[in-house]
Amino acid sequence: MPMHNTDVIIAGGGLAGSLAAAMLGRAGIRAMVIDPHPVYPPDFRCEKLDGPQMRTLELTGLADAVRRASTADRECWMARFGRIVEKRPGDQQGIMYDTLVNTMRGEVSGSASFLQAKVTDIAAGPERQTVKTSTGAEISARLVVVATGLNVGIREKLGVTREIVSAGHSISIGFDAVPGDPRGFPFPALTYFAESPADRMAYITLFPIGAAIRANLFGYRHLHDPWLKQLRDAPRETLYAMWPGLRPLMGEFTVPEFVKIRPVDLYVTEGYRRPGVVLVGDAFGTSCPAAGTGARKVLVDVERLCNVHIPRWLATPGMGEEKIAAFYDDPVKQASDAYSTAKAFGLRSFTLDTSLAGAARRWGKFVLHWGKGTTRRVHAPQAPVNVADDDEHAPALARGASARK
Repeated sequence: MPMHNTDVIIAGGGLAGSLAAAMLGRAGIRAMVIDPHPVYPPDFRCEKLDGPQMRTLELTGLADAVRRASTADRECWMARFGRIVEKRPGDQQGIMYDTLVNTMRGEVSGSASFLQAKVTDIAAGPERQTVKTSTGAEISARLVVVATGLNVGIREKLGVTREIVSAGHSISIGFDAVPGDPRGFPFPALTYFAESPADRMAYITLFPIGAAIRANLFGYRHLHDPWLKQLRDAPRETLYAMWPGLRPLMGEFTVPEFVKIRPVDLYVTEGYRRPGVVLVGDAFGTSCPAAGTGARKVLVDVERLCNVHIPRWLATPGMGEEKIAAFYDDPVKQASDAYSTAKAFGLRSFTLDTSLAGAARRWGKFVLHWGKGTTRRVHAPQAPVNVADDDEHAPALARGASARK
């Protein structure tokens, strides 16, 4: 089988790999993404993008495609102890992970292509890289982008190791919630915060994806905790037993499908500064979904790599370690990585801290949301009262409107 040549090989076609391929193809850079799935399958990962993440996505040129495939939340109600303390303007886009990835793949065009296969071997050096695939194909490229997520196969072949810095750091739970009231839930979207550190859960967030309301619940329990089985067997009853204040806000609801649960280890890679190869997203290091930084970390990695570094690298000969180091030393990437780590450990401490200082921080956040909510209500524009001049009831209607203000 003849050797194929390209500029960039992207190993892995998840969010990071598919986004990179779409960006490089638009830029006229020859790229080939290699992944065994022609259509990315359902996978319980990122299910919404927030405002900062969408702003980063704007820099990739693919934000409009994601907006078309996702659902805006319009407004999010923030609550704790059964009380709505803030109604925040919506800035989030709900989208299932497989839909997000396949949307990115739909944007792969121009000089970028897709190869359905697995990367089985890789030889890297300061000039050209050679990749072998499960189909027997061999591809030569100047650069290999490793975007294989949690898969360790390619990293091991490269001699890249990983260190777990927080085993079983958090647990992520996802399910659809169908309201018992045919009119739907009373909120467009809702985030409900834990009532006690003993809950060992941080918060639940409910948001629209299409016609469905999706629930994501994040916390700090061991995968074999009996509480998780109770949640799977009886989601509504288990949630309301833990958070009684949630019941009056959600009311009756059912969960039509299997509750998905995913544990998360936090790890970092070592020995990754090598010629010809660069790691992005979870292949470089994991983030905590509870902290909401997973997609942000991926998007920042790929945006900086494809907008800034790859065009510079390809403009001159060679692909030595000194070139690759520029990506890992990028101040924007480093700030993103540091923020992700700080949020991961900060939220865990915030949720589980039983000290007086911990309680004060949680009440402080509760009061902050209440203050923001009060400010928005005070400054919200009043709806105009339309009273017809020839309506015999106009004076009474006007007086009633005045009395309600």
